[in-house]
Amino acid sequence: MKRTLGRSGIEVSAVGMGCWAIGGPWTLDGGTAGWSQVDDAESTRAIHAALELGANLFDTAANYGAGHSERILGAALQGRRDQVVIATKFGYDVDEAAREIRHYDAVTEESDVASRLRADLEKSLRRLGTDYVDVYLLHVWGLNIERALEARTILEDLVAEGKVRTYGWSTDRTDAIEAFSTGPGAGVLEQQLNIFDCDAELPRAGREDEPRQPQPRAAGHGHAHRQADADHYVPGRRRSRPRPVVRRHPGRPPQPGLARQPGRDPRDRDERGSNARPGRPGLDLGSKPNTVPIPGFRTVVQVEENVRAIEFGPLTPAQMAEIDRILGR
Repeated sequence: MKRTLGRSGIEVSAVGMGCWAIGGPWTLDGGTAGWSQVDDAESTRAIHAALELGANLFDTAANYGAGHSERILGAALQGRRDQVVIATKFGYDVDEAAREIRHYDAVTEESDVASRLRADLEKSLRRLGTDYVDVYLLHVWGLNIERALEARTILEDLVAEGKVRTYGWSTDRTDAIEAFSTGPGAGVLEQQLNIFDCDAELPRAGREDEPRQPQPRAAGHGHAHRQADADHYVPGRRRSRPRPVVRRHPGRPPQPGLARQPGRDPRDRDERGSNARPGRPGLDLGSKPNTVPIPGFRTVVQVEENVRAIEFGPLTPAQMAEIDRILGR
């Protein structure tokens, strides 16, 4: 089962691999942000298992393990670069030696990401052992739109230079999505799709031909507070009229801990991996034909469970409706 990644024309497997968990521990502005210690050898075996099972989309970020996820992924994919699609993310100061991530500026929303973008990309390319990335995603969820558009100008140049095939924004903000995705090189966007906590507008964001009013939300997968087991990609798109911002949990999240609401900063954008269960990607596969779930993994077994969920096929409309009924939606 294959899907086209947004309007980029890039063909990918219907289920991708989220590489947050294999980065291991790291900190964001002094707060714990990563998982416990990981087994790099097992991570490598898991990546190879994903390839053997037909998965070709790997989603990582400079933040994950403060570069460690990118390094493990790059090493595991040596000699196989032409077989895979790599997505990574940017927007923060990465200290690999200390395993620390810091905001570039005192006010995150006003962070000057654009002036550091080229240097960020070069560092990611070195860690990944490649000379281009297929998908490059802005990772600063709450960045001011004007600042984001400055970064978009650089991204368009990188697309023209062949260092980036397509780009997007990893955010759930509809105002940000509306503004950013009008760039000609913007082919995708990455959003949280969680069975307990997702905005009704978000699963629809990639479809120009669908009604703009809220519809019954598609069910995703993961847990509301601890686990957001899969983000998903939908196409970037062009619209002439903005929609209002949709925020179920406005503002910054509370301090790190089990009660954090997922999806509001890099610590939470895709908490996934140790909890992966078979069949979960089927929820995303059933939600929209233009979404690509990217559940996480730490072991070969979890990769097998995630990829082989495709064998069960998408959930039916009746099953999706029953999920909404059970959850009172």
